[in-house]
Amino acid sequence: MYRVLVLGAGKIGSLVASLISQHGRYEVHLGDVNLDGANRLIADLKLERVTPCLLDVRNPDMVSTYLSAHPVDAIVSSLPYFCNPTVARLALTHGLHYFDLTEDIEVTSQIRVLSAGAAQAFMPQCGLAPGFISIVAHDLMTHFQKLDTVKMRVGALPVHPSNALKYSLTWSTDGLINEYGNLCYGIEAGEKVPLQPLEGYETIELDGLLYEAFNTSGGLGTLADTYAGQVQTMNYKTLRYPGHCEKVHLLMKDLKLNEDRDTLKRILEHAVPQTHQDVVLIYASVTGIKEGGFFEENYVKKVYPQCIKGRLWSAIQVTTASSLCTVLDLVLHDPSHYHGFVTQESISLKDFLANDFGACFR
Repeated sequence: MYRVLVLGAGKIGSLVASLISQHGRYEVHLGDVNLDGANRLIADLKLERVTPCLLDVRNPDMVSTYLSAHPVDAIVSSLPYFCNPTVARLALTHGLHYFDLTEDIEVTSQIRVLSAGAAQAFMPQCGLAPGFISIVAHDLMTHFQKLDTVKMRVGALPVHPSNALKYSLTWSTDGLINEYGNLCYGIEAGEKVPLQPLEGYETIELDGLLYEAFNTSGGLGTLADTYAGQVQTMNYKTLRYPGHCEKVHLLMKDLKLNEDRDTLKRILEHAVPQTHQDVVLIYASVTGIKEGGFFEENYVKKVYPQCIKGRLWSAIQVTTASSLCTVLDLVLHDPSHYHGFVTQESISLKDFLANDFGACFR
């Protein structure tokens, strides 16, 4: 029996708790600053082996006291990225495995430093992008003797766009602004280089539909560090419907709302609706030398909303939560294999897809 504390009963944490509690090998503690959502989830979905707990990471001693009274094997943070260093320090203090969904590069760097030499696994960036996209790209790269170009493209989009942005808030607004406003990284001419967000504009056609793609922060994960000097070009870009980037550029750059993110967040959450009718697009492309020739290999997948435990979950919820649950399960099943800072590309795609929680990516 694996015991897991999931912090945050929001869009992703609630599905993580629902998914892993379905397996008889998990006991879940679901912590949040407000128990209304957790209690409704447990009652509506008739979840067993899920215990709601009132916890606020802004009071680390409160969480530490709970962990001392209720020992667990791992902590999952589905909280905003800026909470994660506190959660990681709690995991280190209590000797627990740690997992999060952060896209924030600085937070990931902090966790890398904090977890040096730890006996347990510290695995940030366990969602879709960063997360699963790195596992896919890494697997494709192993098929080549010499690498040339690696492209990673991911988007979560409304199936029926109805506003000028052609977008819906399917994800954390803080995380979205972070991705659109923070510095990006990639590899050019074999070297890791900084890239500007909202730049690198291109169009791409998938299944006969046209999308635009542009640089966003964090989606590359740790791949630029892992593969610097081994590949000529590597980059990550977000997929959107054509016209989105231009309007976001107006908001963040021309109107300078990247310098006033609280105002930008209020505008977006007031004007842009949420939806469960979304589609997640995953595209990875690798070119290089193998079998004596210049080849290209791709992974392309579309994921739609799914009904789980009688509730409809959006595609971004399904893919993000499933990715986290899969790597969590793989680590807890073989804990002696994972220590300290663990990158997403350390996970085998074959093992990932064979895991029960990885079914939506097959």
